[in-house]
Amino acid sequence: MLINSNISFVNSPLEQFEVTNLIGINAPILGYLNITLTNLGLYSILVLFLIVGLHYAGNNEIKLVPSKWSIALESLFASIHSMVREQLGKEVYLPFIYSIFFFILIANLTGNIPYSFTITTSIMVSIGLSFTILIAVTILGLSIHKLHFFSYFVPSGTPLALVPLLVLIELTSYLARAFSLGIRLFANMVAGHTLMKILATFLYQMFNTSIIVAILTLIPFTLFLAIMTLELAVSVIQAYVFTILTCSYIKDAIELH
Repeated sequence: MLINSNISFVNSPLEQFEVTNLIGINAPILGYLNITLTNLGLYSILVLFLIVGLHYAGNNEIKLVPSKWSIALESLFASIHSMVREQLGKEVYLPFIYSIFFFILIANLTGNIPYSFTITTSIMVSIGLSFTILIAVTILGLSIHKLHFFSYFVPSGTPLALVPLLVLIELTSYLARAFSLGIRLFANMVAGHTLMKILATFLYQMFNTSIIVAILTLIPFTLFLAIMTLELAVSVIQAYVFTILTCSYIKDAIELH
């Protein structure tokens, strides 16, 4: 049986989220040592250098007139500062909140560059961030309230017979909040990038058919550019939502709401 070889294989839009090995080194040290650099590790390092580089470029200590980068960073810092002051009332948590916001923001924005990798589409990063925050918030609550922190899981006025059931429900809700914090970021970024991949593949095939079809494809291409702009806005919004929910969790640990 002869099979037609003119079959075009289309890559899955989910392949862009796969963590792949870029460089691997095997060294006979301490028995056997394997050092591997993945695309997740590479872009994590890239995001770190971008954050440091942006803040270095925005440094205004030796300049009389502030640069555009400096003004933009100061405006961003002022927005986060006002949010922390309104939510928590204490500036001691500002460096932590600002670092989380800027890390997620730069990670999301760099992922919108074609053929790049978005580290927040990795479930390890998103869930890892959320559960790290959960552990930190729990330790904060225990350090402030000691054993009284566990009263958070027992609503006031609860009958004694219902305490075991409500404690289980409140504990599940407490853990689910951290889980949903990472899932929300992961799901929104994966959904947006998957849609962009599907639309870009479709438009690429349309542009390669004929001149007439390519000209007509300019109409949906303008819609594609609008969706790209929306995806950039989603990247900023998700960083803000993650940050403000983190502030809410810290507030609950401080005030035991």
